[in-house]
Amino acid sequence: MTLELLIAFVAFAFVTSVTPGPNNMMLLASGVNFGLRRSVPHMLGISLGFMVLVMAVGFGLGQLFEQWPALYTLLRYLGAAYLLYLAWKIANAGAPDSRGGERGKPFGFLQAAAFQWVNPKAWVMAIGAITTYTPQENFLVNVLLIAALFALVNCPSVGLWTVAGTLLRNWLRHPRVLRAFNIGMALLLVASLYPIFADVKGAL
Repeated sequence: MTLELLIAFVAFAFVTSVTPGPNNMMLLASGVNFGLRRSVPHMLGISLGFMVLVMAVGFGLGQLFEQWPALYTLLRYLGAAYLLYLAWKIANAGAPDSRGGERGKPFGFLQAAAFQWVNPKAWVMAIGAITTYTPQENFLVNVLLIAALFALVNCPSVGLWTVAGTLLRNWLRHPRVLRAFNIGMALLLVASLYPIFADVKGAL
């Protein structure tokens, strides 16, 4: 891989990782509701789970979807259904229970890693990374390099959203304000599906 291609890929990885999407909306809400420390497994699950997804696409899963587009369409709609469920969970996160305690718990490492497989934006990012930035010469080695670099860039990028949520936490201590914030995040998570579904054909 040339230096120019490497720089271009790192820029691609940063922009696609740091821009709004399902992962970042959930991390922002997690930072507000649970703080930075309790959200770290969620962050690591996203980055390492996505790294595995990129490797899977590079090792042939992407070709499977090219041969059977219906499988990819099915995955997108399953992912959308799961995102709607997560939006409902976020809308109700952090609301005090009858004893005044916090309800719910943050995403764990395995949950976040598994979520990448039904996250439409993650698939678009992975396919774009393999088809656009992975040289054919020494292809398997380059797939591993691309996957590892993406994880290294992705983790601090998505972490910015968690930190932002943590900084907002002190401003959202009132239950009604927190409730309104969570509902807003849930609506943004649902809205994040529109550009993903609108652009996915072009990305493929």
